[in-house]
Amino acid sequence: MAKKVVASLKTGSGKLFTKCIKMMRSDKTGAYQFKEGIVHNDHVKDFFKN
Repeated sequence: MAKKVVASLKTGSGKLFTKCIKMMRSDKTGAYQFKEGIVHNDHVKDFFKN
């Protein structure tokens, strides 16, 4: 599934977006969780800031 998303982002206006993956630690269990999203290039820093 990830290959389809990345391949479709390389054409047309998809170059304006970036797939971001952020690793976070859970407060309850202490285990790591991954938050991912497709974000506009202007908002990448905001995605990792929060």
